[in-house]
Amino acid sequence: MSSSSITPLFASLYVALGGAVGALMRFQLGRAITHVMGSASGFPWATLIINISGSLAMGVLFGWLARGSQSVQMGEILRLMVGFGLLGGFTTFSAFSAELVILAQRGQILLSFAYGSVSLIAGMAAFLIGLVMIQSAP
Repeated sequence: MSSSSITPLFASLYVALGGAVGALMRFQLGRAITHVMGSASGFPWATLIINISGSLAMGVLFGWLARGSQSVQMGEILRLMVGFGLLGGFTTFSAFSAELVILAQRGQILLSFAYGSVSLIAGMAAFLIGLVMIQSAP
């Protein structure tokens, strides 16, 4: 059975279900980490730990799916629900990390570096522009 046998509606439902769980996990784990680590230092420990653990989980998922020990349809469901949904809701940094590594593994080192650099710099710039726009609005 090919991955195209999953209808767009069901694909969207798998992603939405996983995303809801991932977002809830991020919120609760972030609260727990902040409680344990404290917030007095001002360092975003929760975000750092969540981004790294999400990237690790994405690597484990991609590696396991690449082994092909599950049916094609089950692999596609897991990719949608766990990869895009749960881990995407948990942290988009995991998807970002996966994309960087995939580009590098394809031998597109310069493109991987450019993607990472532009994403980081443009993302920070866009955030700053949005912040300044709202702060300077009447």
